Amino acid sequence: MYYSEDLVEEVRSRNDIVDVISGYVKLQRKGAYYFGLCPFHNEKSPSFSVSPSKQIYHCFGCGAGGDVFTFLREYENFTFQEAMQSLADRAGIVLPVQEESARDRQEKDLRGRILEVNKMAAKYFYYQLRTENGKAAMKYLQDRQLSEETIRSFGLGFANKYSNDLYRYLKDKGISDELLAQSGLMNVDEKQGMYDKFWNRVIFPIMDVNNRVIGFGGRVMGDGKPKYLNSPETKVFEKSRNLYGLNVAKRSRSRYYLVCEGYMDVISLHQAGFTNAVASLGTALTSQHAGLLRRYTEEVVLTYDSDDAGIKAALRAIPLLKEAGINTRVLSMQPYKDPDEFIKALGAEEFQKRIDAAQNSFLFETDLLQKNYNMADPTEKTAFHEALAKKLMTFEQELERENYIEAAARRYHISFENLRKLVNRMAMQGMNSRTVTRRREETAPTGSGTAKPKKEGGIVRSQKLMLTWLIEYPKLYQSVKPYLHSDDFTTELLQKVAEQLFSQYEESGSCNPAKIISSFEELEDQKEAAALFHATLETSTKAELEKAVRETLMRLVAHGLEQRSAKLDPTDMAGLQKLIQDKKRISQIGQIRLEV
Repeated sequence: MYYSEDLVEEVRSRNDIVDVISGYVKLQRKGAYYFGLCPFHNEKSPSFSVSPSKQIYHCFGCGAGGDVFTFLREYENFTFQEAMQSLADRAGIVLPVQEESARDRQEKDLRGRILEVNKMAAKYFYYQLRTENGKAAMKYLQDRQLSEETIRSFGLGFANKYSNDLYRYLKDKGISDELLAQSGLMNVDEKQGMYDKFWNRVIFPIMDVNNRVIGFGGRVMGDGKPKYLNSPETKVFEKSRNLYGLNVAKRSRSRYYLVCEGYMDVISLHQAGFTNAVASLGTALTSQHAGLLRRYTEEVVLTYDSDDAGIKAALRAIPLLKEAGINTRVLSMQPYKDPDEFIKALGAEEFQKRIDAAQNSFLFETDLLQKNYNMADPTEKTAFHEALAKKLMTFEQELERENYIEAAARRYHISFENLRKLVNRMAMQGMNSRTVTRRREETAPTGSGTAKPKKEGGIVRSQKLMLTWLIEYPKLYQSVKPYLHSDDFTTELLQKVAEQLFSQYEESGSCNPAKIISSFEELEDQKEAAALFHATLETSTKAELEKAVRETLMRLVAHGLEQRSAKLDPTDMAGLQKLIQDKKRISQIGQIRLEV
């Protein structure tokens, strides 16, 4: 589907990138940029930056980057048309009805066909559960005390013990092997050919927030391995961006969500009336899951198993939820292992009491921390207090830090003033230590100490720096215009970006980086283009910056002349004369006045 540049630009301009991304990532302003934890890879220190002035984002860790359209395409797995529609709806813009391009139709059609195949498979599994072949599976579900209504509402089913059962059914329906392979419902083996991924398993259809079947989970009948099996990732299914039960939980209107470990926990909780329960899909909770939860709630109660694995899972999830801006509490199910077992033993009313009494996540962490120390030993008690103070230092907001110091002092029988002094003293020591470390790094001789990541160098880095400066300092363009040309840049991508940037300045006197990024169709090209506008070079003063810009400009122009000279036909007298004139202009760069 084709949209005019003006319409695309209107939709983009009406959707501030900071506002949009803030719905997925907790951002904090630092100078001219906003920073947060990257939603596209796991990290502990924020390296994901969003520029309100450029209307683009870039991760210095994994290289993800682009404009507001790129973000939705990457995060939501949208096509461009879906991202356009979503942002237009957000801004209250009615898009014209237009014909889709062949490529768009093909992509959309593939997603639609996979969803249709999944729907057919779900119906088939549902039917098989109610046949003679599915008796053992039905008994298993009934033994787990699931009602017929619950089994029906979650669409539970059964995959027969024959490994080609579903394959033959779907082939009879005219589904091609190519589509079956892309659906994730089949395995492909050189010896066996194509066969069912799920067989002899109770089936749990996985639905997205729009109630479309995007994948399946299967619990083996008997002692087979693995016990639980999930669909692989496909065009419609990404484990780290979907939560089991969210399609129902979003309608619960609850002020908090219960996050648990597996399908049966979610189903048992829903049957008991806790329809705000969700679970991750065979993986630990990710930052993407946290961002998804943040769209629907501001509070989460972790209801993980009470064993060591469940405790570790909670400890991994807490910082991710905190970074997403979600208040987190941890429910204790002792002496029972999981929500299903607890509810069967004590009932829903007692489980609600445990929810109400769920522990603040910070105090949950510090209680676990305390168990590592012998509090009867003065030395170890002091060590615990120091470890506690170190954790309290992580609260950046003063009021929040003070409140947690007060709560910790009361809980662990420490004087509030003594604990606050310890926190402040350790914070000062940390600042001094970082200063000394930074100075050592700055003065360390080449080749000493631990090897540092290799910095990008050479002419490409200089070209990226120049593009970044041209965007950040619009007046600079008029200074470099007589000397710098788009063909001075060495790669096709750099040349295209430079051409569009120069054209924007010529036409309007200003630049629009986001518009340049969206001119590239491929997401990888958009990512690379976004990275071009985030090159950095530390300078302390305006004079240092001007010197760096001048030296970079001379380097680029000289390199461009070398490139053109090498390609010049010796008989091209006009071209030779132009090169001579251009070389004379290099000497003038040292005298020009730069506007930065």
